[in-house]
Amino acid sequence: MDRQGGKIRYQKQYLWIYVSYHQYYGNTWLPMAKFPSNNSYHSSKKTPFFIPHGRDPHFDSVKITQVTPARKLSIKLQSVQQNFKRELEVSINRFKSYSDKYRTSPPIFNPGNMVWLSSRSIKSTKATKKPSERCLGPFPILKKVRTHAYHLKLPSQ
Repeated sequence: MDRQGGKIRYQKQYLWIYVSYHQYYGNTWLPMAKFPSNNSYHSSKKTPFFIPHGRDPHFDSVKITQVTPARKLSIKLQSVQQNFKRELEVSINRFKSYSDKYRTSPPIFNPGNMVWLSSRSIKSTKATKKPSERCLGPFPILKKVRTHAYHLKLPSQ
C-alpha cells in the first residue's frame, strides 16, 4: 500500500466524523476536520501546517452564523419522518412476506360446528398437569366473536 492511499484514508476518517448522514454541513465543519490533521506530527517530525507557514496552527472556534429557520427545520423533519415511515413500511412488508411463506390460513368454523378446546390455560384441580388431557371437548360453537375467536357452549361444571 502506498503512502498516498493511507493519507486519503486518514482524511476520510476525519471527514466522516464531521459530516452528517445527509451531508448537509460538510463545508461548515471542514475547518474542524482539517485542524487535527494539520496539527498532528507526521514522519517529518513536523506538522503539515508548520512546513509552509513556519508555525503551528491556532485553533479558533468555528463560528456558525447560519441559523436554520423554524419552518425550514420543520419541513426537513417532516421529510425525514416520511422517509422513515416509508422505509419502515417496506421493512414490515418484507418481514410479512417472508413469514407468510410458511403460514397456512386458519380453519373456518361456523356456529354449530363441534371443536376441541385447548386445556393449556384452564386450571386443573389435579396436583400435576402431566396426566391431564391436552384438549377438552368437543364443544359446539355458539357464535363467532372475531376472526379467530368463538363462543363455545361449555358444560356447567
